[in-house]
Amino acid sequence: MRVINDISEQHAEVTGLDVRRVNESAEMQSVSRLAGELWRNHYMPIIGPAQVEYMLDRFQSPSAIAGQIAAGYQYFMLYHDSRPIGYFAWLADSADSSLQIGKLYIGQSRQRTGLGSRVIAFTERHCRTQDLRQIWLTVNRRNHSAMAFYLRNGFVNGGCLLQDIGAGFVMDDYRMVKELPPA
Repeated sequence: MRVINDISEQHAEVTGLDVRRVNESAEMQSVSRLAGELWRNHYMPIIGPAQVEYMLDRFQSPSAIAGQIAAGYQYFMLYHDSRPIGYFAWLADSADSSLQIGKLYIGQSRQRTGLGSRVIAFTERHCRTQDLRQIWLTVNRRNHSAMAFYLRNGFVNGGCLLQDIGAGFVMDDYRMVKELPPA
């Protein structure tokens, strides 16, 4: 497991913070377990238990995560004092000069501490090294706290997206976009 120190070194006020790239099966299982905790806590009131369980199985099971990594996603776990507190994942598209943040989840006790903003800043630095000019993501239209977070971090609402994900469920999202100025 490779420790990425950019986030913790750049923000010394958070001691004991590690960012680790996810590559091994055991790490994917850890992400899946954490996703279950975080998603059930946060999304039950927004999309309901049936859709949460369906999406966890389809998108955040260890095998789904392994498939995403095989397709080019990079997953990272956030640890504080060796305890997992969040995770994020992204997928670069060099043809489009963009990077999609496919996942960004922080445990409730760590939200509103600046950690999510550090992840965004870390992502921006990565994009600049890869000559990527845009970061984008999707956020559930009823997830008001996340939308406010992304707006505070320089994203703009790029419009509605409605995607059928099977089993009678849809993702009813906004596409949030942040343009990065040339270096």
